[in-house]
Amino acid sequence: MITMRKMNVAIVGATGAVGTQMIKLLESSSLPLGNVKFLTSKRSAGKQLSFKGASKTIEELVPESFEGIDLALFSAGGGISAEFAPEAVKRGAIVVDNTSHFRMDPEVPLVVPEVNPEALRSHKGIIANPNCSTIQMMVALEPIRQAFGLKRVIVSTYQAVSGAGNQAMEELKQQTRDYLADKPVDQWQMEILPCGGDKKHYPLAFNALPQIDVFAEAGYTYEEWKMINETKKIMEDDTIKVSATCVRIPVMSGHSESIYIETEKVASVAEIQTLITNAPGAVLEDDPSQQIYPQAINSVGRKETFVGRIRKDPDEEVGVHLWVVSDNLLKGAAWNSIQIAEKMYEMNLFD
Repeated sequence: MITMRKMNVAIVGATGAVGTQMIKLLESSSLPLGNVKFLTSKRSAGKQLSFKGASKTIEELVPESFEGIDLALFSAGGGISAEFAPEAVKRGAIVVDNTSHFRMDPEVPLVVPEVNPEALRSHKGIIANPNCSTIQMMVALEPIRQAFGLKRVIVSTYQAVSGAGNQAMEELKQQTRDYLADKPVDQWQMEILPCGGDKKHYPLAFNALPQIDVFAEAGYTYEEWKMINETKKIMEDDTIKVSATCVRIPVMSGHSESIYIETEKVASVAEIQTLITNAPGAVLEDDPSQQIYPQAINSVGRKETFVGRIRKDPDEEVGVHLWVVSDNLLKGAAWNSIQIAEKMYEMNLFD
């Protein structure tokens, strides 16, 4: 590795659910850190955040914030990324964007470091972080695809409320209190879920909502289309058949997925278990005889993706079912972003 001067880093959206995780991960990162900036809207500017035991003042996000910045980590909404990511690039920063704004841009690499790190070499200043649910699915499926090919993916997600942000988490907590206090449902706080930008809002406490993001073409939500399109882009294969149903459940953190795949060559359960055991970023938890399988609650605070319940489809020779779990704020967002930056440094792509 070429020795490099210390890197100046900016985190955009530092007070959000993902931004706070980025700060924690950056503290223990292998990156050679110089100056670190926390950037937010004017409303939060002036407040204090802790970094490596010292207090840092949050700054208002303006184009000039990126002067002298080498790496800008964005997680403040697509509109903010659309406006300010080009400003950061113009001033010499490399942007890793955690929003959906640039993901399907053909000029922007969409990267899961365990799957397609070489795509980083084609960056033109901006790298996109995939959707949280897509990331963990890619970690689990890529080793299988490499060994046995992949023809079809049908995924149903069970997504945690933290993926909708801090306000959604507070709404679920309040709804839970309302439920336990026997308060009528029509008096519950319902302002955000299932989607803040949609017309109606429903309770999530003790419920499941088969809607994440607003509905788009063919009756699929944008979240579902993200999983479909991002999978094909990351794997660089438009022939893979992908379908998704995305569901929000009353879990605070940790996304779970039931995934059915059809491979090109027949694969045994034992062969797939071996692949997962050896796959970077993946952990096999799969022993039905001992009731061992991935659980969302156990994934919180962990960087890995957990895979279990691997079993052959009883009616389809090349069909396999899996259960995949990961912390959506870490591997699904903040950790994947930091990994991208670390991989770029390792590949000397900041020079």
